[in-house]
Amino acid sequence: MQYRMKTHPLSEEQITKLLERSQTGSLATINTDGTPYVTPIHFVYYNNKIYAHGLPKGKKLDNIAHDQRVGFSVYEMNELLLDPNEKPCDTNTKYESIIISGNAKRVEDIQVKEDILKKVVEKYTPHLAGKELPAPMVKGTAVIEIDIMEMTGKYYS
Repeated sequence: MQYRMKTHPLSEEQITKLLERSQTGSLATINTDGTPYVTPIHFVYYNNKIYAHGLPKGKKLDNIAHDQRVGFSVYEMNELLLDPNEKPCDTNTKYESIIISGNAKRVEDIQVKEDILKKVVEKYTPHLAGKELPAPMVKGTAVIEIDIMEMTGKYYS
């Protein structure tokens, strides 16, 4: 285990708060040749799962269809912690981060997709929450569900 995971772990409550407030994360999938492919995404954390939405076709969806194993991370840098003696190698960072390993799949159930897309609206455009989502838009939008197998968080301040 990494040193900072032992000394600076985020609690479950802190992890949840970071996932709820973070606007973007990075989704890592595996290309058919075995190389990693990382995509910045908007997401919601709901029912202990990560959900993302997007176009119905693309590389990340192709990769998930080929290999469901994914990684996901969120990182917030709050500030640089400069050394008072101005030693450049002693500069540090005040941050919080989360690393997730899991399995992803495309959500096919229309009602689940609509529920998740409503959560996306609540998070990113709360002033539009409660408005009806057009059925063709729900049907035509891809929703990815990440079943979390392992999740760790750490901080430094």
